[in-house]
Amino acid sequence: MDVKLQRNLTMLVDFYELTMANGYLEEGFSQKEAVFDMFFRKIPDNGGFAICAGLEQLIEYLKSLHFTEEDIEFLRGKHMFSEAFLKYLKDFKFCCDVWAIEEGTPIFPNEPVLTVIGPVMQAQLVETMVLLTINYQSLVATKANRIVRAAAGRSVFEFGSRRAQSYDAAILGARASYIGGCDGTACAIADREYQIPAMGTMAHSWVQLFDSEYEAFKAYAEVYPTSCTLLVDTYNVLKSGVPNAIKVFDEVLRPKGYQPVGIRIDSGDIAYLSKKARVMLDEAGYENVKIVASNSLDEYLVRDLLIQGAKVDTFGVGENLITSKSDPVFGGVYKLVATKDGDRYTPKIKLSETAEKITTPHRKMVYRLFKNDTGQAVADYITMFDEEVPKTGPITLFDPNETWKSKTFENVTLVPMMKKIFDHGVCCYQSPDIESLRTYCKKQVESLWDEVTRFENPHRYYVDLSPALWKSKQKLLKENQF
Repeated sequence: MDVKLQRNLTMLVDFYELTMANGYLEEGFSQKEAVFDMFFRKIPDNGGFAICAGLEQLIEYLKSLHFTEEDIEFLRGKHMFSEAFLKYLKDFKFCCDVWAIEEGTPIFPNEPVLTVIGPVMQAQLVETMVLLTINYQSLVATKANRIVRAAAGRSVFEFGSRRAQSYDAAILGARASYIGGCDGTACAIADREYQIPAMGTMAHSWVQLFDSEYEAFKAYAEVYPTSCTLLVDTYNVLKSGVPNAIKVFDEVLRPKGYQPVGIRIDSGDIAYLSKKARVMLDEAGYENVKIVASNSLDEYLVRDLLIQGAKVDTFGVGENLITSKSDPVFGGVYKLVATKDGDRYTPKIKLSETAEKITTPHRKMVYRLFKNDTGQAVADYITMFDEEVPKTGPITLFDPNETWKSKTFENVTLVPMMKKIFDHGVCCYQSPDIESLRTYCKKQVESLWDEVTRFENPHRYYVDLSPALWKSKQKLLKENQF
């Protein structure tokens, strides 16, 4: 069971969603159909791509949408809402269509990640939960993927529960981290709820509690002989920690036929200490004992440690991952892009003096171009939803901002990236299990150009508009200029 379902989160809305919904009803727009897009404008950490995550939790939220009697009485007490509106909320039943890009998929600025189509009162009311659910988990999944790529094949575990900004963030951050490529978490409840492997051994307090470091290590090895990893930096890594660990391995585990798992270093110069510790372990005959490193790591520190020859097998990453400390806001927005009358869509646009805040109108579809010979993703193509699109190349794309730039792609397949999630309020999509999401994410990231995945100055992945969509946007720009 999803831990979030223990609470009714229907009232987790921005208050203006309620005032607008009440106003829509008063103005006769209760059945007016609208199309909203959720998208983002900037990739965290100036990266080349982001990772979509959080859809499963949004689905559970939408499935359980209802207003309780307590909710209704609270709103009645505000003396702002009509009785007709309160009755509407009492009888509320979600009936929108929802389309979305699947979790684990690389996503790019200004393309729809999720689209909600239905009565404007309903589509507006879900704005906050759409954003906070997708924004947070996408932020953490993106950061996790950066750290995992920096680790170059070594294991990465998420250790950030105690630094997360709330218990929900700890749990769902662990989930997003696993989708992004981490091998596990320190968060036990994430293991119970989402089957994410949890790991943990000891803190410095275990070592301090005993009369000596050796006694602490010996006691732990006797209690956990099959999974013994010892924290060796409570006093001095090289003078006492590693020697005492080796002594316990020799005297407690080896005589009983057990193989020690590892040591962990949580402070100091990890590159230097890990290299020295590796020599000491190898000379003692423990070549297979792993070295785990933690202590305020991020992708840059992980990368630099490996460049310096650090002998680290597993990285534990805490606050810099769970909070995406270096760039802690995933700037997803939720904008009206069309209204609907019957089968006819009327495009809507938001203008701004800031060019990047001008929206792209229309209900849309996102296609990804994959090269047939390599499976490599080479560009995304945004079209009107009902636009005829060739399934294979050749197809010519042009830059929507620098329109003189164009490129023809041959020997490619166009894959629609948005899946239908809800059909008139009924969920028609089965969320994959967490292992499938993690595997899918890895495969999708591997399909990107290497130049897109580098940390500094990544190549800008092509996200282009169809000619018809671009012309419609230009027409609306001209019609709405003052």
